Amino acid sequence: MSTLLIPVAPLSRTKTRLRDCFSIDQLKDLTIAMFKDLCSTLTDVNCFEHKIVYCTTPEILEIAEDFSLIGIKEVQIDPSKTFDEVIDSINRIALEKYNALQTTIAFLDLILITSKNFNEINSLVKENQLLVCPAIHSAGVSILGRNPPNIIPSYFSDPNTPSLVALLNNANTKGIKNLIIYDSFRAGFDVDIKQDLALAYEYLKIFNLKNTEVFKFLKNNLRVSLKKLNAINNRTFNLADKKKT
Repeated sequence: MSTLLIPVAPLSRTKTRLRDCFSIDQLKDLTIAMFKDLCSTLTDVNCFEHKIVYCTTPEILEIAEDFSLIGIKEVQIDPSKTFDEVIDSINRIALEKYNALQTTIAFLDLILITSKNFNEINSLVKENQLLVCPAIHSAGVSILGRNPPNIIPSYFSDPNTPSLVALLNNANTKGIKNLIIYDSFRAGFDVDIKQDLALAYEYLKIFNLKNTEVFKFLKNNLRVSLKKLNAINNRTFNLADKKKT
């Protein structure tokens, strides 16, 4: 059985790196917008036997239920779990309660991901022991597929090494040979820092995703846009006041 896992942070702690851009209430609205868009995309994805959302926030779990996803309430503990511990918890639930043979972990801030991406990823996970989609703008991981689900831990909480590098290094140490890198811009673009917001606004227009909840939120709330640092530098940007578009 193939299972999709979507861990969602509590709304009270969502997207803390963006607190210099938006208020706490706005960050909650952004998170809900991203989650609704992901749920909408998943309505066209039928390759997973189970699609599980793991979160402490009732509002997120209610939205999941509205879209026929399985919502499981995460039990909060003190001190809070590390992200790897959260991943391990939802992965064990998939194994023990839903008899998962493969699991794919995705995150709600993959605002460009498509149903085609999910179908391709699921097929590749079934054929390989490990699937990794690198995050576009960091040495991070945007999608992690495991077959079987406990073949290797996740390494999102490594204190010294970026998660992509830590995962691949440990896969090599464990002798995992049947590994595939899923090379996708749309599945690899996530929203984590201020520059991502400005890029997201432009990419949503480019891909004709103006009807998404995230685009509507950014159109109404984003106050910055990208500006080239100089005439020939297309890699480093300043953030300027956004013009209305």
